[in-house]
This record gives sequence, structure tokens and C-alpha cells, in this order.
Amino acid sequence: MRKLVLIVHTSLDGFVAGPQGELHDFDPGEDNLAFVASLTETADAAMFGRVSYELLEAHWPHAKDELDVSPAAKKYSNWYSSAQKIIISKTLDLPDSSVIIIRENLKDSVEKIKASSGKDILIFGSPSLAQHLMEDNLIDQYWIFINPVIFGKGIQLYPKGSDLKKFTLVKQEVFPNGEIALCYEKQ
Repeated sequence: MRKLVLIVHTSLDGFVAGPQGELHDFDPGEDNLAFVASLTETADAAMFGRVSYELLEAHWPHAKDELDVSPAAKKYSNWYSSAQKIIISKTLDLPDSSVIIIRENLKDSVEKIKASSGKDILIFGSPSLAQHLMEDNLIDQYWIFINPVIFGKGIQLYPKGSDLKKFTLVKQEVFPNGEIALCYEKQ
């Protein structure tokens, strides 16, 4: 069975973005990007909500062709371009038939994809989607990148009023910019 792996950045106070969805207060370092690019080695698909997909799609397919592109950015761009895209959206229409769009029956649809052949599926950001997947207990592994910043308000990662869930810390990584990546799996 394929694993569903969430990769998400948070502030120290648990917000994945500012009140308007802004991400500019997270300081992405080259070491951080190289690490995320290494996580793609075990995956062949990416899952997003519509907003995260549009944000990543605007940059990553062409990042490998930019002047002075770093090796990590090139590696991630190449992976992104070849990965199967799975988008959860009721409003998005794309002419690209290679993209899977899930409009309804999220739990059943994701369970079918997890049961299909292939490598792991990475979820990037997509806090609303992550919350639904957490409620349905579909995420197998959580890579939470904790950034040394406090937002005070914004978009939360964890759904309010959710049931108690316990996790086991399986890996961790510390970066020069003060960010810490913690990998948890369900108990």
C-alpha cells in the first residue's frame, strides 16, 4: 500500500500561513530545499488542494530551466514535472487528462489511490485538504517543518475539535536557518 505523506511548514505557534494565506515569513534555505528534494525519491505522485496546486504549478515545472538554478531546485523541479498530480477540488477544470481531479467522496477516492500500485504520495501544504485527510485518518506520515517565527494568527494546520491522535517521532533534521523538520507516523 502506498503511503500518504504530508510535507508542511508551520510557525512555532502552529500556523501554516498568515491570515491571508501569505507564506513570505518562512525563510526557505537551500539546505531545506535539498532535503525536501530528497524526500521525493520515495514518491511518484503529489496531492494538492486547488490553491496549493496553482501556486506550485506556476513555478516548479519551469524552475529547472532558470539561470543559476541550484541543484536542489533542479532536482525538485524535475521530480515535480514527472510526478502524477492529484488535485482535490470541486471547482478546478483542467484540459490535462494526466491530472487526477477528485471532486467528491474524498475518503473512498484517496483509499483507492493508496491501494493502487506506485510509490508514496506527497501532500504539499494544502491545509484544508490536510485537515480533511487527518479527520479521515488517511495520512500515514507527517513531515512538519517548524520555522522560527510566530504568526499570532493565520491558517492552522490542525483541525479544531479533532479527536486525540498519537504519533511516534521517527526522524528529525535541523537546518542552518533554525528550522526543524520532524517526521511522525501514526501509532
